[in-house]
Amino acid sequence: MADNSVKKWYVVRAVSGQENKVKAYIETEISRLGMIDYISQVLVPTEKVVQVRDGKKISKDKVYFPGYVMIEANLIGEIPHIIKSITGVIGFLGEVKGGDPVPLRLSEVNRMLGKVDELAVNVDNQSIPFKLNETIKVIDGPFNGFNGTIEKINEEKRKLEVMVKIFGRKTPLELSFMQVEKV
Repeated sequence: MADNSVKKWYVVRAVSGQENKVKAYIETEISRLGMIDYISQVLVPTEKVVQVRDGKKISKDKVYFPGYVMIEANLIGEIPHIIKSITGVIGFLGEVKGGDPVPLRLSEVNRMLGKVDELAVNVDNQSIPFKLNETIKVIDGPFNGFNGTIEKINEEKRKLEVMVKIFGRKTPLELSFMQVEKV
């Protein structure tokens, strides 16, 4: 008997917009076939998005990686074949034609599950590198190369409202911190 305890994370490519359906199909099929020992988790990575509708805040789960479903599994024998034959499944990510599905590296799994999102944390802790009325240069986007003056700073969204002179007229632009640099 093979060792069922060795499980790795794989990414299943699914029809975009059907991630949760595919997750449900996989779970149903696994329990129907009695293969719960081989597949421990089926995950659709989502992020919470808050929208305001009619003055009410509505929190919604938005699929973080459209078209991808993560599974923690021991893909032995027929299991990859069973998963691939499920409605809405396109195949495994990183698989060579006719080859075995390629497991994710631990660092990738952690990143996808948001455990080591150190980068995002670091960005938030940075002090705001800009001051009001400071002159900046746009380094990205359609207004690349223009200089402007900072009118407003939105720390939360990390965006700036910049007045840029275009054809002699001042025009307000909303730019992210990454799109500008100090002159």
